[in-house]
Amino acid sequence: MPAGVVGQAWRNGRIQVSLSRFLRCEEVEIVPLEEQLARSCGELCGARNTADIVDASVVILATAERHPIVTSDPADLRRLDPAAQIIPL
Repeated sequence: MPAGVVGQAWRNGRIQVSLSRFLRCEEVEIVPLEEQLARSCGELCGARNTADIVDASVVILATAERHPIVTSDPADLRRLDPAAQIIPL
């Protein structure tokens, strides 16, 4: 999970307890937004005419690891990668 996703979700106090529990799972890895990933996010946003680098980081990391993306905002993520495996909430 990109670290930016944690920041975006943490704003909502109603889900912090569930999110905190989920983040403690062994299978969950928090990936920092290092320079190379940040550049890749910017390039993807530029190519797809979008601005949300957190969404771009989700798409890039999920694609690289061949993981599905679980999201409440499938339209924005599909815009970044129409071929991504997306599971809408």
